[in-house]
Amino acid sequence: MPAPCIICVAITGSVPQKSDNPAVPITVTEQIESTHAAFEAGAAICHAHVREDDGTPTSDPDRFAALKEGVEKHCPGMIVQLSTGGRSGAGQARGGMLPLAPDMASLSVGSNNFPTRVYENPPDLVDWLAAEMLKYDVKPEIEAFDLSHIFQAQKMAGDGRLADPPYVQFVMGVKNAMPADREVFDFYVATTRRLFGPEAPWCAAGVGRNQAVVNDWAIAAGGHARTGLEDNIRLDAQTLAPSNAALVARTAEICARHDRPVATPAEARAILGLRPA
Repeated sequence: MPAPCIICVAITGSVPQKSDNPAVPITVTEQIESTHAAFEAGAAICHAHVREDDGTPTSDPDRFAALKEGVEKHCPGMIVQLSTGGRSGAGQARGGMLPLAPDMASLSVGSNNFPTRVYENPPDLVDWLAAEMLKYDVKPEIEAFDLSHIFQAQKMAGDGRLADPPYVQFVMGVKNAMPADREVFDFYVATTRRLFGPEAPWCAAGVGRNQAVVNDWAIAAGGHARTGLEDNIRLDAQTLAPSNAALVARTAEICARHDRPVATPAEARAILGLRPA
C-alpha cells in the first residue's frame, strides 16, 4: 500500500494581506478558525506565523501561545509547527516562542536572496535556534531554499546540532531563489535520500503558481506536501482561493490521483518520529 502523504498547511505567513485575498487569516481567532477548516480537509501540520491585528508580522510569543492553544483545542492531534522565519523578527527574537515547546518549528540553515532583500541566517543564529530546538524537544523542519542548505543540514545532524534525521523541505519558486525546476527537484530528492537514507521523510513547497505543480511532483515521488495561503493565494490564474481548506482539498485530490492516502495526524506523528499528542 502506498505510504500516506502528510499535508502541511501554511496558514498565513508574513506577506499576504486581506487586500491580496480576503481569506488570508490575520488575527489569532481567524487563524484558529482557518486552521480548523484545513484540519477537517486533511491537513496534519499547521505551519504558523503570527501577526499584529493590522497585519504586521511579529514574533510575539504571547500570540504564538494563544494560537498554539487554540489549534491544540480545536484540532486534536494536529502537529503545530511554529515559524522562526526572518520576516517576523530579528536575531534571537525569532526563536522567542520555542520555550512553548511546539511539536515542530521551521529552521533555515543558510541565507539566500528574496525578491527585495537578503534572507539572512547567520551561522551563530542558526546554531542558537538549533540548540533551542534540542533543548525544548522541538523537531526542526529544514527549509531548504538552496542545495547547500541540504548539505548543511546533513553536517549539523552529523555533529549533533540537529536530531538525526532532520525533516527537509524543498522551497521552490521564490523569486531570486531556487526556481520550480523539475530536474533540480529530482536532484534534491536524490541528494536527500543519499545523505539521510531512502526512508527519511521529506517535503516540498511551491510558491505562487508553482504550488500545485510542486505538490504533484512531491506526492508522485513519495514525499510530503505543503500548501496554504502563505505561499499562494489562488486556485488558478483567474480565481482566488476561498480558504486554506480549499487548497488542502486540492492537495488531497492530487494525493488521490497518485493513490497516496492522506496521513492522519497520528500517522504523521509516527512518520516524523514525534511524541504522541
